[in-house]
Amino acid sequence: MQKCRFPALAVLWLGTTTTVFAANADHQEKPVIVTATRTAQTAESSLASVTVITRKDIERQQARSIQDLLLGVPGVSIANSGGAGKNTAVFMRGTESSHVLVMIDNIKVGSATSGTTAFENIPIDQIDRIEIVRGPRSSLYGSEAIGGVIHIFTRKGDTSGGLKPSFNFGGGSFGTLEGSVGLSRGWKQGWLNMTASGIGTRGFNACTGSDTAGCFTNEPDRDGYRNVAGSMRAGYRFQNGLEIDGNFMQSSGKTEFDGSFTNKAVLMQQVIGGTARYSPTDFWRINLIGGRSREDSDNFLGTAFFSRFNTARDTISVLNDFTLKPNHLLTIGMDYQKDHVKTTEAFTVHSRTNWGVFAQHQATLAKHDIQLSVRHDDNQQFGSRVTGGVGWGYPITENIRLLASFGTAFKAPTFNDLYFPSSSFFSGNPNLRPEDSLSYEFGTRGKADWGNWSLNVYETRIDDLIAFDANAKPPGPFVRNIDQARIRGFEGMLSTQIKGWQLNGNLTLLDPENRSSGPNRGNILARRAEQSFRLDANRQFGQHYMLGVMLLVEGERFDDLANTRKLDSYVKFDLRAEYILNKHWRLQGRIENLFNERYETAAFFNQPGRNFIAMVRYQP
Repeated sequence: MQKCRFPALAVLWLGTTTTVFAANADHQEKPVIVTATRTAQTAESSLASVTVITRKDIERQQARSIQDLLLGVPGVSIANSGGAGKNTAVFMRGTESSHVLVMIDNIKVGSATSGTTAFENIPIDQIDRIEIVRGPRSSLYGSEAIGGVIHIFTRKGDTSGGLKPSFNFGGGSFGTLEGSVGLSRGWKQGWLNMTASGIGTRGFNACTGSDTAGCFTNEPDRDGYRNVAGSMRAGYRFQNGLEIDGNFMQSSGKTEFDGSFTNKAVLMQQVIGGTARYSPTDFWRINLIGGRSREDSDNFLGTAFFSRFNTARDTISVLNDFTLKPNHLLTIGMDYQKDHVKTTEAFTVHSRTNWGVFAQHQATLAKHDIQLSVRHDDNQQFGSRVTGGVGWGYPITENIRLLASFGTAFKAPTFNDLYFPSSSFFSGNPNLRPEDSLSYEFGTRGKADWGNWSLNVYETRIDDLIAFDANAKPPGPFVRNIDQARIRGFEGMLSTQIKGWQLNGNLTLLDPENRSSGPNRGNILARRAEQSFRLDANRQFGQHYMLGVMLLVEGERFDDLANTRKLDSYVKFDLRAEYILNKHWRLQGRIENLFNERYETAAFFNQPGRNFIAMVRYQP
């Protein structure tokens, strides 16, 4: 197995891009993030490796799904099983897809049975911004945050006043029609936003498998997808400083795919929550957050009902921020979580609770920025877990900063892992232990007249990985704590402007090595690309025209633990254009996969060839 040569490639990449992109560049906006520390801070001041995708980014890129947005994001790999509405697994920094904590408006989401989130069913028209934090965050959030956190915020009305409608409608390849309509209203002390959206596509053949491989069937048909979604978010700030905010989002869809057990699913995701913020004194601020997330799935083979998996997650969080003195912030918090499962499968346990308490201290001492965090979780099924994190930053010049961090994390087994009834192909194991990880990271970031840049290297070691045991015989169990992994990586990012073009590039190098005993030791973990490069370029011509291009290059990967099934590297080129009629109306068009590259991110599952979408958009 050929290893990634991180230092040499990193230096080569930085030297090349710095030379090519050196030009006068406008400094980028400084978005405020809350996910990295559970307190508000700018992305520039964060000690974590973060990426923020704003509503302007979504519209400029003409993104049609969360997969569109996450493709090529530093440290992120995606495996999609056949196009729009099909299962989309997101891997962060080489960890498992279930090692990514996903939140919507401060509420944890995801399936308690599968342990993953149906990204493919989250409507992009409802999204205001996405915060991506790479690296372990269990010391703040508990289970699941081994690889990082993806926090999605729905659209929020501003307080600038007036009624502001929005609208978009379009269509394109594969018989696709999509659109959304929104209404936003702001007052001096309040805000309201309502958005509804829909998409329908005939799709294409999702899988080219056979009776013995891939989707274990041969169904050369179109596999369509339909989704209708809506969201509402409202808030008010009282004269005494109390601020309340409520949110609701629901997405209902129907997807078709190829499979021998099921080939159709009716899906529903729902998030409802609220937040109250109040400062009893100048140095004390309280945040109370509560809500419920649901993920329902009814599965069919043709018209025949096959199974149902409905899960719900109730959460309550209380956060207390104490400003002890300038540059010293102490946060003490408590989280309560209860997962519920209703399924046609004969699970022996249908709910469990988790209590977590944590403390975090953020301080600046003689130019040293320090973040210390520790958390204790008590889970009804697996008992106690203690995790911790340390972050450090130091400015070596006015524009260059050194960063380092260390953290531990864990992932609790899912209900499927623990309680799935015995069958000929799978069974749970109630004796599973949580997966544990240890990570450390070193980085530097800076800014100059010509742009901004950052470099990060990291290593993560995971013990007790929960994996399918191919040697198990019925009645199982088929899942065990059998694997270990060591993951090393490099991430480099640069943004600049040259001759009117805004350029954003990033490079990810990954060495996700299987360290389990047995014949797979030393192999690459499945479905992770070892190299990934993305370059975005945007330019406005005059008052009316905008042009954008996206180049994505991903290296080869393997689809199985044994590394016998290779997925080839690929290069994808997208072209987009926009005509601005006036300050409210614009026409947009996008050609995806311009050169009709054929590739797979999961073996036997097809990806779209050359396709296009055209859209008319109205915005206030």
